[in-house]
Amino acid sequence: MYSLKTNSSFDSAHFLAGYEGKCRNLHGHRWTVEVEVGGEKLMQDGQTRGMVVDFGDLKKDLREKTEEMDHCLIMEKGTLKEKTMEALAEEQFRIIELPVRPTAENLAKYFYEYMADKGYQVLRTTVYETPTNAATYAEA
Repeated sequence: MYSLKTNSSFDSAHFLAGYEGKCRNLHGHRWTVEVEVGGEKLMQDGQTRGMVVDFGDLKKDLREKTEEMDHCLIMEKGTLKEKTMEALAEEQFRIIELPVRPTAENLAKYFYEYMADKGYQVLRTTVYETPTNAATYAEA
């Protein structure tokens, strides 16, 4: 099996609703997302001959999502009051609402599914919320 890795970073804020600790407060991270894809065979024809996938395509597809998430608030849907959401919208803050708590673990799965939906054979994704703290998601 061949495997390739790439990564991309973005800056955003989040908070963990219902958490009894510092992370319940709004705070930011320099998130780094690492995706590893694989394949049993290399391409046989054309400009991608000898490759599992084109690194340029892999990087572009990951960067597309990380750029979308850059400089915004990532939050679990329904965790802020309607009035708060209205005020943030009035201030033109960019918000990404997820159906799950925005933990590193859930973001690792989020990026895994995103890249798999793009057609990649994803082996694992790792999301670093700090240079020393990361969560990885992989399927059997």
